[in-house]
Amino acid sequence: MKRAILLSAVLLSQFGTSQLLKTNGQKIVNDKGENIQLKGLGLGGWMLQEGYMLKTADFAGPQYKIKQKIAELIGEDGMNEFYKAYLKNGITKQDIDFLAKSGFNSIRLPMHYNLYTLPIEKEPVKGKNTWLEEGFKMTDDLLKWCADNKIYLILDLHAAPGGQGNDVNISDNDKSKPSLWESEENQKKTIALWKKLAERYKNEPWIGGYDLINEPNINFTGKNPNGTDEMSNAPLWKLQKEITAAIREADQKHIIIIEGNGWGNNYNGLIPIWDNNMVFSFHKYWNNNDDATLKNALDLREKHHMPIWLGETGENSNVWFTELIQLLNKHNIGYAFWPMKKIDNTAGVTSVKITPEYQKLLDYWKNGGEKPSKDFAYKALMKIADNYKFSKVEIKTDVVDAMFRQVTDDSTKPFKNHLVPGKIFATEFDLGRMGSAYMDKDFTNLWVSDPAKRSEWNAGHQMRNDAVDIYVCTDKITNQYYVGKTETGEWIQYTINSKADKAYTFDIRYAATSDSKIRIEDTSGKQLANVSLAFTGGNENWKTVSVKNVSLKKGENKIRVVFENDGVNLNYFEVK
Repeated sequence: MKRAILLSAVLLSQFGTSQLLKTNGQKIVNDKGENIQLKGLGLGGWMLQEGYMLKTADFAGPQYKIKQKIAELIGEDGMNEFYKAYLKNGITKQDIDFLAKSGFNSIRLPMHYNLYTLPIEKEPVKGKNTWLEEGFKMTDDLLKWCADNKIYLILDLHAAPGGQGNDVNISDNDKSKPSLWESEENQKKTIALWKKLAERYKNEPWIGGYDLINEPNINFTGKNPNGTDEMSNAPLWKLQKEITAAIREADQKHIIIIEGNGWGNNYNGLIPIWDNNMVFSFHKYWNNNDDATLKNALDLREKHHMPIWLGETGENSNVWFTELIQLLNKHNIGYAFWPMKKIDNTAGVTSVKITPEYQKLLDYWKNGGEKPSKDFAYKALMKIADNYKFSKVEIKTDVVDAMFRQVTDDSTKPFKNHLVPGKIFATEFDLGRMGSAYMDKDFTNLWVSDPAKRSEWNAGHQMRNDAVDIYVCTDKITNQYYVGKTETGEWIQYTINSKADKAYTFDIRYAATSDSKIRIEDTSGKQLANVSLAFTGGNENWKTVSVKNVSLKKGENKIRVVFENDGVNLNYFEVK
């Protein structure tokens, strides 16, 4: 009896310390009743890969096809070795420590069911479930890292048995096999998996909630294959209600998160709410950041007096990120950005570096030609797996700055400590909001809202996620990148530190498609120099022009390079 009382006290103490989440009307609160706005990141690309994350989208979108391509080159055993290393390196305690330090208070884990249980067609006994330790061990470890950092872990079934929609990449859907909706066995396995998870984590205080089925996208009765025009969604609500019942047999504490059809947003035909600790999730991509784009979600919250959560968003510019978070803060809506890691990722918090050897594999898979040797392919793939280690990825400080500091602070920060005399690369402009650190005319992608406005914010897709267009540079002196696609009226700001009040010479390395002009000024608009740039013969025909007597004061100077016409590319300027 004493042991039972002691155990209960320990559990209560844990939950008290951790501030277990629950719903209270339209809010998510902790056990002290305090409002909690989830500021999260989804670990996309870890347990489940989509082709675009590994740059295989042109020929292998779903994960099973990616695995086929890899096995074709290095065999099943080699493919399994690659994935073992990939999963080991993909997310570690270092990653979670970094996210917590950056300001995130929650993690969304996109789970692939096949790490937890066998597919129905591989079960030794039909209708029975074989449980795999791998997925549970990965989840246990992740939960411990989250608990160590006092951040919440939300479990998200991203790839349900059989696949939950016609957008096959999202859930690793193999159309040659019965889907989640076509197979009672797959539905039973889904329910059993959630019950198993609930049994395992029912007393874990840093579990933030259970996100039952990611982005269902299926036409039960409608014409749109992704379920955007469904009016009843009856099978979806039935299954999510059954999953909830199974979870509640084991776990009465944790939040249940449900998603609508049509990639999470179609809540038509919603049946009476079946749980008193439940949250609506919606997803938001490539549309405007205004109240109108939140109307359906806000109406759901108001009608049912339940919280809403933006369970997935991202893949846009820093401008869009900052504006979105400002909008969500206004409405007390939590969020989880997407994804954590992918190869050549500018729009995320980290980027995995591609290698020339891996590019050769991509070229072969896409175009054919001479087949790489097994040894070459194995080494190339294992190097990519190694590049997923936190110590090897590139941290995108501009993205983190846009998601946190810039939301409430319109000041600028140096991207790098620029001391003069010295060389300053054009791409190393200040961190800050558009209008404060730079001005660019193409700054978001809004193709869902208005196809006529579809554009790339950084047309070169390199280095940074700000609106400034950055390209790979092949000049003889370079940091690998240059600023290009400049237009009249655009500008870039740099913070420069001078040891003395002094008039400097600026050697400007540029390329221009016509005779052009730029001017250098301070943030008050005071002109420091007017610079004429002669036509160089093309986008990457580089020349240097010297401008004398540019006065800088002792200490910090914030200067702006303003483009007076289109078509100037900047590599660097050297201050002497």
